Amino acid sequence: MAHQLIMGATAASQYQTWRIPATRVAHNGQTQWPDDDHHRLTRPIDEPMRNWDTKLQHYFHLHQPDRWYRTLPPSEMLPRNEALGGYIFVCNNDTMQEDLRRQLFGLPQKYKDSVRAITPGLPLFLYNYTAHQLHGVYQAMSFGGSNIDPTAWEDKKCRGESRFPAQVRIRTKKKCKPLDEDAFRPILYHYDGPKFRLQLSVPEALALLDLFEEEDP
Repeated sequence: MAHQLIMGATAASQYQTWRIPATRVAHNGQTQWPDDDHHRLTRPIDEPMRNWDTKLQHYFHLHQPDRWYRTLPPSEMLPRNEALGGYIFVCNNDTMQEDLRRQLFGLPQKYKDSVRAITPGLPLFLYNYTAHQLHGVYQAMSFGGSNIDPTAWEDKKCRGESRFPAQVRIRTKKKCKPLDEDAFRPILYHYDGPKFRLQLSVPEALALLDLFEEEDP
């Protein structure tokens, strides 16, 4: 089934630029750049995504992802031998507009190591738990990091600190009709009842991309 999902999704040419980042993840959450660490943050806006994908291939090294998951229990993480294919962020009706206005997605502190595995070009999705809908399709425009914008979703009790510091910059790749839960939940890995894993395997991510394309041709 997973092989069929991947082969079917490969036919969708508009998603080709996501294939390289989804399968060439730096499993230790660190990319070996030749200069200082600020090169991890953002792809130059005028650099073609294809060129950026090639650059990422050169610098990515596959290692065991021990550092990704210090703050997450095993039930919420991908198996160690499985590459990250995409990521689901979570919002509600109150925070969704800020997410999109800032072009920034964020999660609570415990996800910081997991979010650091996100690389530019990775497909992202936004789950609105108030409306019970999955929105897409979005694309990572930076590496995942911590407090990229500390003023986003600012904690009213602690000025200058974000309530959702595990962050990544994003852009809308294609605005699609949101998916209802009965459509997308069968694709996802569930734990502890209705909770689902936010990290997506490559087959899961490609299946979601196919589903969005089917619903919004």
